[in-house]
Parts: sequence; C-alpha cells; structure tokens
Amino acid sequence: MLRLSEIRLELDHTEEDLDRAVLRRLKIPQDHLLERHLVKRSIDARRRDRIRLIYSVDVRVRGEETLLRRRGSDRRIRRSPDEKYHYVAQAPASSGAADGPLRPVVIGAGPCGYFAALLLAQMGFRPLLLERGQPVKQRSADTFGFWRRTSEFQPESNAQFGEGGAGTFSDGKLYSQVSDPAHYGRKVLEELVACGANREILTLHRPHIGTFKLATVVRGLRARIEALGGEVRFGSRVDALEIEPTSNPATKLLKLSGLTLSDGTHLACDQLVLAPGHSARDTFEMLEEVGVALERKPFAIGVRIEHPQDLIDRARWGDCAGHPLLGAAEYKLVHHARNGRCVYSFCMCPGGFVVGATSEPGRVVTNGMSQHSRNERNANSGLVIPVLDEDLQAHERFPGDPLAGMAFQRALEGLAFELGGCDYSAPIQRLEDLLEGRASTDVGSVTPSYQPGVRPCDLAELLPASMTAALREALPAFAKQLPGYDHPDAVLTAIETRTSSPLRIPRDEAFESINVQGLTPAGEGAGFAGGILSAAIDGIRVAEAVALRLVERSET
Repeated sequence: MLRLSEIRLELDHTEEDLDRAVLRRLKIPQDHLLERHLVKRSIDARRRDRIRLIYSVDVRVRGEETLLRRRGSDRRIRRSPDEKYHYVAQAPASSGAADGPLRPVVIGAGPCGYFAALLLAQMGFRPLLLERGQPVKQRSADTFGFWRRTSEFQPESNAQFGEGGAGTFSDGKLYSQVSDPAHYGRKVLEELVACGANREILTLHRPHIGTFKLATVVRGLRARIEALGGEVRFGSRVDALEIEPTSNPATKLLKLSGLTLSDGTHLACDQLVLAPGHSARDTFEMLEEVGVALERKPFAIGVRIEHPQDLIDRARWGDCAGHPLLGAAEYKLVHHARNGRCVYSFCMCPGGFVVGATSEPGRVVTNGMSQHSRNERNANSGLVIPVLDEDLQAHERFPGDPLAGMAFQRALEGLAFELGGCDYSAPIQRLEDLLEGRASTDVGSVTPSYQPGVRPCDLAELLPASMTAALREALPAFAKQLPGYDHPDAVLTAIETRTSSPLRIPRDEAFESINVQGLTPAGEGAGFAGGILSAAIDGIRVAEAVALRLVERSET
C-alpha cells in the first residue's frame, strides 16, 4: 500500500473528485488504482471564503515499485506505515503470574486505568481494577440527578468519580500532541471502536465521541477486561497503601506490599498501577502521609465562556457555516497580557453545555460537555490562566508542600460556592459587565447552560486581581481573531479549576515511583497526561512496564 497525503479538495466535492485527485497525484490511469482507503480528513479554514478539506489516503496500485521509483521525489507519496500495535510481553504459561500477590492491581477506572487493565488482561495477567465510584449507569443517574436537583450531591459518584473517569462527562476529545512512534494512539482508537465508538474516529483529524456514546464505550471496555479474566470492583476506594523498607536500607527506597480499602478489606499487592485522576485529593493526601514522593506541577484555573454556537460557526466558517461536512465550529485562542499573565482557551466544547463538576461537598467546579451531535444552542470553552507562585503565597502550604496547588483550588472552589448562594449554583457574569467592572444582576440574550443553576455576580470577587485584568485584556483581543467573541451577553461561569492535576508523582525510566518499588503512577492525576487519549496511551505504556517486571520476576 502507498500513503498519499495533503490531497486538497473543495468543500462540495464528490467521491469521484477524490479518485481523480489520487490519479492525478500518482499520474496513473483509472484501471491501475485497485483500492483506496481513507486515513485522515481535516479542515483547512485559513481562508473563510475558501474552506477546503484535506485528505490522506492509502491506495493499492498496479506496479507499486515502478511508481515509487518514478514518483519517489514527491514527499506526499510514501509507503503506508505499519500502524499496528505490538504487545511487548505475555504472561508465561503456568507461571502463576496472574494469581496471588503477583496479580497486578490498577486503581482508577478512567481512560488510563481502563487501558492499563485492558492491556494487562490482553497479555494474560488477569488484573484487578479498583474504582471508588460507581458503574457508569448508576454514576450517570447520580450525576444528572445532581445537575437537575432531583437528588443530592454524591461525593463518591459524580462528574469526577466513577466508571470512565472525568472524561465521561466531557466532549470526549480523542486527539493529543504526545509523540507516538509506537502507534499507541491507534491502538486506543481501535479498541474504542470495538467497544461501540463510531468508526469515524479512526479518520477524523480531531475526533470526539460525546458523553452518551462514551457511556456505552466504557461498558464495552469493562466487558472486554472481564472476558479476558480481569476483575473490576466498584465502590472500592483505596484508603491506605502498605509500604515498607526494602532489604537494602542504604538505598532509602521503599516497597509496596499491600493496600487497604475503605471498607477495611486488605489486599496483598506488590505491583500497583495508580491512575486516580486529577481530583482524587484524599488519595494525594494519603500518598503524602505514607511517604510517596510528590512534587508540585503547573496547572491553570479560570472560567467557562458561552456564546451562541451559530456566532462561532460564522466567525470560523463564514458563509460556509452550517455545511454538514463542517459541523459545529471549534476554536483555539491564546493571549499574552501586558501584566505577564497568559490567557488561553481550554477544552472547547462546540454545541455543548457547562456542567457542575465538583467532587467535594461545599464547592463549585465547572466543566464543559458535548454530545456526539454537538447540536446544543451554545458553544463553551474554558478561558484559563496558569497559576504562578505569587498566587499560592497566601496559602500556608506554600512553598514547601507539594499540595499547595490543591489547597489553592479548594479555596477558590469554596469561595465560588459561597458566591453562588451555597446551593451549588455557579457564579456568572455577562462579558460586558466584566469588561466594565460592574457586577451582573441578570443575564442577556445568551442563556447560561450550567446545571444545577447560576447566580449573577462580580467575578472580580473570586478571581485574583491579575487574572481578572488579564481576562479583561484578552477578550477584546480574541474578538479580533473571532468576530463577535466580545458579544456583550456572552456568559462567564466560574470556576474552572480542574484543568489538570496540581501535582506530579515522579517516576523513573521504568515508570515506577522514584522512591516506592512496585508503585507505578500513571495518567492525568499522577501528572503524566492531559486528556482522554494521552491518558489511555500512558495506561498502555505503564501496562507494558508492569508486564515486563512480572515476566522478569517469574523467570527468577
């Protein structure tokens, strides 16, 4: 097979147009083209008056070797790469590597934990996966009940905790900027398709699944793990790790020997993948208490901004807005303010809504969410600002405690809860009011989508002053890139604090904790991923590392 890239076609093209473009590129007659398969489709919107689609395709042709010699100087024609994932380890037959203390344990049923467990199961190790929250069906009922005010907030079953992780209630974006020479990302996408995701995620440049589809997919992942001999337990929060010195005290290293669940159950364990997600604050506190090495990590906070989706569509697509091949428009923005702060868009959700994403009582947290159709009235995105040392200095944990960032998040979330009226309503402000420095008293033409509810206020009472100033400067600047972005009735909803983990659990080249043998930190909560795809990729990588350790141990 040959791969052809950068095939550009007008928006209203046909399949025959694509075939003709392939033939022109290869300079061959029609009867020499034997097969054509779509690899990737993206959008070139640099000119709103001429939006085009860009294709990569794999083809099988007559006389491939001759064609390559003749056309080999064209960098847009090359051999199709092998994108198949190859396992690196298998459980030795009759080694006992899948039983007793050698059975690997995974904490967390988010994308990292599920893919770590899936790969270990596929390699024959029968992992045990522990998730503090509930299966996705119960979790969805609890979460939507909280949003609709038909049930109370559940600290162990919400938008952060439960099957699928935080990404289950999001846009389900499946793209990443991580280097991926081993094609882990392709492995992730193929497994998701096998579990119910639309096949289009294999070919779209910026694929997404959507919340309701994700619920189906995570159930499929669980079923695949269990069919391979793995086990998934819900309502199983890990409250303690048992850690002891190694046999060589000179190294000052520790080793994992077991763990204790919230119901008092003790499990022997010496190989643990720790993938708790970025909101497992009690877990981070427990890790610090037992002596696991932790360090602060950069993160950002901010607000969610909502515009009418058709405004964003017109700003991005011009007269082509509404074309079925384009769908709901996305955007990516960044502004460096004069005061040294940077404001950038984060986790943009086209045709979606803003939701309550708290994981602790008495706090308000926002996030964005879209269904696969992306057909809701509003577009929303985080507008976030990196947290600096100066922001943390008011907190008693700074500078020595690695949990200082977590304390900063909690303080702002608690203040947002108070500004919202102490009933989980979120504080909001009209864009014009923010720019003019006055509190909002009502909403305008843009209806806030946040559930459980909103309360107009002055966000300057919540955000640090330098962040508020940076937002006021950034919004008009963004409008120069996207006309109408500074719509006076655009709604800003606070507060967005869970952009990423505020700490990292450092690990060595073998993916183990730098001071606890047998502990493998992974995913977004441990500070090694940012989003569904990168977290799932990290899950595969750590599964490989754990499998190799288990194989090596079985051979000694």
